[in-house]
Amino acid sequence: MDSSNRTVSFAAPRGFGTTLKSDLKETFFPDDPFKQFENQKPLGKVKKGLQYLVPICEWLPKYNLKTFQYDVLAGITITSLAIPQGISYAKLGQLPPIVGLYSSFVPPIIYAIFGDSKYLAVGTVAACSLLIAEIIGEVASPKTEPALYLHLVFTATFVTGIMQTLLGVLRLGILVDFLSHSTITGFMGGTAVIICLQQLKGMLGLKNFTTKTDVVNVLRSVFEHRKEWRWESAVVGIIFLIFLQFTRWLRDRKPKLFWVSAMSPLVVVVSGCLFAYFAHAQDHGIPIVGDLKRGINPPSIQFLNFDRKYFPQIVKAGAITGLIALAEGIAIGRSFGIMRNENVDGNKEMIAYGLMNIVGSFTSCYLTTGPFSKTAVNYNAGAKTPMSNAVMAVFMALVLLFLAPLFSYTPLVALSAIIMSAMLGLIKYEEAIELFKVDKFDFVVCMAAFLGVAFISMDMGLGLSVVLGLVRALLYVARPGTCKLGRLPDSVLYRDIEQYPDAARNSGIIVLQIGSPIYFANGNYVRERVLRWVRDEQSHLETTGDELQHVVLELSGVVTIDMTGLETLKEINKTLRANDVKLGIINPRLKVMEKMITSHFIDKLGKENVYLSIEEAIENCKFLTSKPKKTTSESGDSSKGAEDASDDASQQV
Repeated sequence: MDSSNRTVSFAAPRGFGTTLKSDLKETFFPDDPFKQFENQKPLGKVKKGLQYLVPICEWLPKYNLKTFQYDVLAGITITSLAIPQGISYAKLGQLPPIVGLYSSFVPPIIYAIFGDSKYLAVGTVAACSLLIAEIIGEVASPKTEPALYLHLVFTATFVTGIMQTLLGVLRLGILVDFLSHSTITGFMGGTAVIICLQQLKGMLGLKNFTTKTDVVNVLRSVFEHRKEWRWESAVVGIIFLIFLQFTRWLRDRKPKLFWVSAMSPLVVVVSGCLFAYFAHAQDHGIPIVGDLKRGINPPSIQFLNFDRKYFPQIVKAGAITGLIALAEGIAIGRSFGIMRNENVDGNKEMIAYGLMNIVGSFTSCYLTTGPFSKTAVNYNAGAKTPMSNAVMAVFMALVLLFLAPLFSYTPLVALSAIIMSAMLGLIKYEEAIELFKVDKFDFVVCMAAFLGVAFISMDMGLGLSVVLGLVRALLYVARPGTCKLGRLPDSVLYRDIEQYPDAARNSGIIVLQIGSPIYFANGNYVRERVLRWVRDEQSHLETTGDELQHVVLELSGVVTIDMTGLETLKEINKTLRANDVKLGIINPRLKVMEKMITSHFIDKLGKENVYLSIEEAIENCKFLTSKPKKTTSESGDSSKGAEDASDDASQQV
């Protein structure tokens, strides 16, 4: 028996510096980016560092004409989508339409240099556009104070960029993880509903409309102004919407025809311009976009406004939209990267998003990220590198320099149809049904975001969902999983007896598995749960005339422990010994073992009661159980008395 115990390592604990370095590495550098610098000469380290910080330096030297051909085709395709989307989402954010086009020129260039995803296409998104309008609109009206409103939006974009860059540099992407999949699904669905309802203003040709975003106020506004409804606008809008939905249906039925759906928004805009020009649509109650100035982005750094009166709303808008943009963009980039078995570094993406929003705020752009629709088109069009974004920027510059005024005749109803068509694809009811089937609490989180956004406000809906998610995380922390293990028939494997009822139990021995760290938040629960297992086992054994002699804790899942956790184990050990039951532990992890040694818990427990495997622990317990009862009792009593005396002394101290 002694020879098997020698395999358990009781090495002296590592120094503080070593453990701190290890903890920081696992927290901030789980991908180990410094590995690539090993065994490199100074010049090689500089080269590797430049490639890591500026991804274009890695793929550009290997770039060739064939790859460029694919990227040009993809770039032209996403440009055709960027024009109508840029104008539409700018109007959704209560911004001049030209700002939407500006936002598809400068930011894509920055992303092409610093972005890590090969397929992500940069652009504005509907949810963040509406959220910016809602938050900034509380302190500046886009109608009565358009200049101030625009400047505050630029400032919020700057704040977003700073926040995103800092998160990337400090490698704090873990904060984005608090926006769970169910939260994003519910938030996007709720946002899609209120955006669709808001487009009734354009579809019906309304002149007066509420500035609020919740469903009740929007519908009330629609019906209060029913005298302004224009059937001409409604007919044109329905025709455009049917056409857009047909192209989406065609794309889903025949994926190779994705380009039809990608080009359809531009077709709607062009045909709408021609219709408005020749039919004099304005005379029939169909408003148009209006003047679009020719020229590339003018500087806007001088317009950044940090007035204390507006700063809280600026920070609120920048922080909320920035986190949403990060969560959405990184998730989309990774999902398309997985399709080609390629990894996307989330921290690099944060820095890229941050830099493009900082530079964008200096050049008359507002918040940009990686929208799903444009990225999907970019991927399906055959993009090979981020160069497709640079190509889009070049063609967008040509549009701004020569073609922008032509889009001034775009009917607002056409933009409303484009937005509604895009938003209908964001209401993922199938995912909500799947959440309900798989995890009811996830469904509750999703519906909290959906209903909160739809009936209260976007930021309140998002906040409510995040709070519920945190509550669930705290419940997982405070109530860790524990189970009783049994041996599978004809096997050496030990598994949860609740999951495998045919697993064999060992009379007089109970093996319990703890599946999470033990610390102040759950120490009391772990103690109570273990002792409950013991009471239940003792009650069961009393019916057979046996008695419980050994409790073994399998600690492979306990990755760390604090002083409260150590005190919990000491209390369990003391309680068990008072009932003439011995405690053993199996496979404590390195950090856990170090703290057990430092706190002298191992000395009190006894090294002979620490095992490397469940099989070894069971064999040893059986061996001890097979000894004459008198000898076992006497030795147990003497060791019990010594331990109790030691515990009492330590408590008095």
